[in-house]
Amino acid sequence: MAASGTDKARLVDIELDESIGRSTPDVEHERAVAIFDLIEENSFCPVSDQGAGPYRLRLSLMEARLVFAISRENGEDVVTHILSLTPFRRIVKDYFLICESYYDAIRSSTPSHIEAIDMGRRGLHNEGSQTLMDRLSGKIDIDFNTARRLFTLVCVLHWRG
Repeated sequence: MAASGTDKARLVDIELDESIGRSTPDVEHERAVAIFDLIEENSFCPVSDQGAGPYRLRLSLMEARLVFAISRENGEDVVTHILSLTPFRRIVKDYFLICESYYDAIRSSTPSHIEAIDMGRRGLHNEGSQTLMDRLSGKIDIDFNTARRLFTLVCVLHWRG
């Protein structure tokens, strides 16, 4: 990434469009935490706009697609990328299932069982993060930690509570 290590190759704001909809207070809290974590630490730069950030990201849903509308900090439009959510459906579904198992295990299982489930949960999260990086390749330069935080946000966008 040409602009890595600079404060320009990063997100400074994330907005969820009304198309995403609202949910329970718990889900809204998880979304806010995911956005906060992503803004706190990220590496994000549209390939077509190397180093001209920092950037704002507006996420919206259009049919079965996630729309990344990227602008500069001053609001000037940069680029819009649209990703199909289809490649994420299985991963997100499996991730939710294993998260449920993990939270159930915390209440009643042995530490070794909890650790085994958590390893599976982290593995699925990594798989989703890598899929997101692959889908954004050639469009937006992000590092793996940013992909992990973005995948967390994609998951919470699917979570209805």
